Amino acid sequence: MPDPVPDDVDVLVTRHLPALRAFVRLRMGRELRVREDSCDIVQSVAREVLAHADRFQHGGEAGFREWLFTTAHRKIVNRLEHWRADKRSDRREAGDVLPEELAAFGASPSRHASVREELAAIEAAFDTLTQEQREVVTMSRLLGLPHGAIAARLGKSEVAVRKILSRGLARLAASLAGDGGDAAG
Repeated sequence: MPDPVPDDVDVLVTRHLPALRAFVRLRMGRELRVREDSCDIVQSVAREVLAHADRFQHGGEAGFREWLFTTAHRKIVNRLEHWRADKRSDRREAGDVLPEELAAFGASPSRHASVREELAAIEAAFDTLTQEQREVVTMSRLLGLPHGAIAARLGKSEVAVRKILSRGLARLAASLAGDGGDAAG
């Protein structure tokens, strides 16, 4: 049995859970979303981080956020590789899992359907982005990294990162507005 989880890591996991949920849903991509529920991956990531809390070297909240999202990214890649190896059945039933957040608030079935439609639209819009745009939007909006840090990670200039982010957000907006997301890529 692992050592008790330090209170600060537990608090940090709780604080970053909404962003982790969003990160996982968007990073899963369509191929993995039809096979697995994002809530299962989020739970697995949280469990792993809490079980290995002793490995966190207090790089502050930003360091924790990076560790958390790196763990999530690795988990998503591993699950995708698993499914691509065709070890499991090809599809899970569409819409068989409701977001646990809605159940906690006692949302009505029509609200469940509405949220499911909104999530599907956001996921479909995110899927229209180039890989580079997905990376930059994720790092900027979900991880909260400044443009300079994103530029350093991607080996690009800060101006290039700003352009990629701008184009990605424009494509998302166009796609969500029903324009098909044909903004310049």
